[in-house]
Amino acid sequence: MSEAFDWDILHRPSAMAMVRGQLGFSWMVLSGRLARLTDEQYFWRPSSEALTVVRRHYTGRFRSLGSGEWVAQWPDEPDHRGPRTIAWLIAHLTETFFERWEWTFGPSRQGRGDITLHGNAQDAVAWLTYWVETWQQAIAALDEDEAMTVGLSQANELDASEPFGHVVLRLNRELIHHGSEIMTLQDLYAVAA
Repeated sequence: MSEAFDWDILHRPSAMAMVRGQLGFSWMVLSGRLARLTDEQYFWRPSSEALTVVRRHYTGRFRSLGSGEWVAQWPDEPDHRGPRTIAWLIAHLTETFFERWEWTFGPSRQGRGDITLHGNAQDAVAWLTYWVETWQQAIAALDEDEAMTVGLSQANELDASEPFGHVVLRLNRELIHHGSEIMTLQDLYAVAA
């Protein structure tokens, strides 16, 4: 489980404090919901076409993302509008935070396809927690000038061309966006069950 939210950050007058506060609060809310996630919720498909996490040989018409036995079904088209499972959303958040940390603070060797994914809720949530909290610790150590450094992250062309604060805000949006999808799927699962 995540550490308690640092409420004092809400009183620090800096751009990075605001960004870190947004990430910390959003993660506190989502991680609280993920603490109760069951395997049934994790794999529940709101439709038979929902993208999910599967054993490598069951990817179907989709590409696979992940390096182990369990992989996420990944569509070829970037604007694929199909539904997703909680398993897929957790896998996507995990690879996003992993890749950004790797190419900003880590050795810059592995990409999103090198991530290990999991076939159960408990391990998947623990892995996502590890990468979100590792990211949080790394950005907490930055000063304001470093946060405005262009190219601090080299994860992709966009990251390399913009001040790092924008990268952090984009990951915050990913967490908020997909976190709300996860919580909505939990609620829909409860109604369906």
